[in-house]
Amino acid sequence: MGEVGNQFEELVKIVSELRAPDGCPWDREQTNQSLLPYFIEEAYELIESVDEKNWENVKEELGDLLLHVVFQGSIAEQDGKFQLVESLLTVNEKLISRHPHVFGDAQADEAFHAKQNWEAAKHKEKGRDSRLDGVPKNLPALVRAQRLQQKASYAGFDWDKVEEVWEKIHEEILELKEAQLSNNKKHIEEEIGDVIFAVVNLARFLEISAENSLRKTNKKFINRFKKVEKGIAEQKKEMDDATLEEMDAIWNEAKRNE
Repeated sequence: MGEVGNQFEELVKIVSELRAPDGCPWDREQTNQSLLPYFIEEAYELIESVDEKNWENVKEELGDLLLHVVFQGSIAEQDGKFQLVESLLTVNEKLISRHPHVFGDAQADEAFHAKQNWEAAKHKEKGRDSRLDGVPKNLPALVRAQRLQQKASYAGFDWDKVEEVWEKIHEEILELKEAQLSNNKKHIEEEIGDVIFAVVNLARFLEISAENSLRKTNKKFINRFKKVEKGIAEQKKEMDDATLEEMDAIWNEAKRNE
C-alpha cells in the first residue's frame, strides 16, 4: 500500500510540473472540459482491453485513466474549485456510509441487498425526489436503460419471475408489428424503443450487461463480415457482384468455425 501511495504522489507531482509555467504548453492550456473527449476515449480503450483479456493493455489503460483523474483534479485545484484530496476524502466517506452492512449494523447476505443498501443510502444523502434521479442523461442509451431498470428494481419495482419478462417482450413485439402495419414512423420508432427496453430488462433480470452483449455482438458481426469479404475475394469477385446465397454460405461457415 505504501508503494501505491508513493507512486500516486509521484503522478500528482508530475502532472503539477507539466502544468507549471515552465512545463508543457499543451498541458497548461487544457481545461476540465477540453480533456473530456480524451477521458472518454481512454475509458473505451480500457473496456476494449478488458473484453480482449489483454492484461498488459489493461494495466496501461488503467494508468492512463488515473492520469486523467489526477489531471482533472489538478486543474480544479489551480482554478480554486476544490483540492484533489477532497475527492479522495469524499469517496472514502461515501464507501463507508453506503456499506452499512460492512461498516455498520445493516444486513446484506446477497449482492442485490448490498446494492439495495447502497441505492437507499445514496438517495437519502442526495435528497433526491425520485429513485431514478442521478442516472446521467449522456450515458449510452442501453447503459442508461439498464441503470434506470436497476434503480427501479432496488426500490421494489420489478418482475417476480423471468417468465413475466418474456411475456412483456412478446407483448411489445406484437405492438411493434401492429405499429408497422399503421406505417406511422413515429409510432414504429416508439414501439422499437419499447421492444429494446424490454430486452434490456431481460438482460438485467438475468444479470447480463446489455451493453456488453451488444458490443460483443458488434465485434462478432465485424469478424464474420470480414471473413465473407475475404471469401468473396478468394473467388476473384467483388462484394457487389456476389449473390446473397454465396455470402450466406461463407457467413454460415464462419459461424460454424467459431
